[in-house]
Amino acid sequence: MSFFDFSPFRPVDLAIDLGTANTVVYVKGEGVVLAEPSVVALETIDGITRVRAVGDDAKLMLGRTPDNVRTVRPLRNGVVADIEVAEQMLRHFVEKVQGARRWGRAGPEMVICVPSGSTMVERRAIRDAVTRAGARKVWLIDEPMAAAIGADLPVNEPTGSMVVDIGGGTTEVGVISIQGLSMAMSVRVGGDQMDDAIAAAVRRQHNLLIGEATAERVKKAVGAARLAKGDAEAMTVIKGRDVARGRPREIEVSHALLIEALVEPVDQIVLAVRRALEHTPPEIAADIIEAGIVMTGGGSLLPRIDAVLAEETGLPVRIADDPMNCVAVGAGRTLEGLAYRGVLHRV
Repeated sequence: MSFFDFSPFRPVDLAIDLGTANTVVYVKGEGVVLAEPSVVALETIDGITRVRAVGDDAKLMLGRTPDNVRTVRPLRNGVVADIEVAEQMLRHFVEKVQGARRWGRAGPEMVICVPSGSTMVERRAIRDAVTRAGARKVWLIDEPMAAAIGADLPVNEPTGSMVVDIGGGTTEVGVISIQGLSMAMSVRVGGDQMDDAIAAAVRRQHNLLIGEATAERVKKAVGAARLAKGDAEAMTVIKGRDVARGRPREIEVSHALLIEALVEPVDQIVLAVRRALEHTPPEIAADIIEAGIVMTGGGSLLPRIDAVLAEETGLPVRIADDPMNCVAVGAGRTLEGLAYRGVLHRV
């Protein structure tokens, strides 16, 4: 055993679901301790740029910043788009989680969730950002595998399971058996694309420009994967800027318009699931008929999306407990013992 096995200053290991929309941090032995938006506000004064805010505080600034402040989302479609800002964001979250804990000089070991379809270059970018943020050792885990572990699926057993994780930038479809991905499919459709679809529909039909924060708020308030009785008559108030006149405007928009805007991204998710099923080995497909499909991620909370998926696939569909934190919990469980260590890899 090493010195760290006995030292009271032994680094406390972390698992991080580094998502396009939110970052969730799991501390070994404690569980999920942080869940904040993956947003950074940068302020430039006299040519020098510094971090003004990160996470919840930065998200409040979206669309409301002066000229010398800009908000950045360092991840796009589940992968690092701006490595320097991603490093600063990670460092902030790690220091915030640290609090009174003592990591020791070596820094913590970290397990990071990555999209199954990410390239080797994208995985190395994530590894480099996490290493610069203070990790002594970095492990990667595919998001569908982490979601399956977090949803308590039997990933160690010779039986097939299917998980659909709908995040902010990507939807991950995974078919798992004996700690391996028998089939994995990653499509760059998620909550962000749903927000964009709502904003585009409102502009097209009402000539009103709304920000991403407003689109997200509307989606959470009245969005759904399919129309229900009463949606055509129900209305909601939306505020934005009139494109033609250039001044603030408040309008009433039908729920039907907003829900119809979500049809295309929902159809793309359903298509990805159907394609994954078409390439699933017959024996595992038979297992999935019995076990059904488990949904995780923030997108799984869109009302009636589970019913749409069940209708289109003919399979039972259920939403995991605590779907928002499922991926981080699954990654965190790989730190708790040897049972899941075989699913980790390095680049």
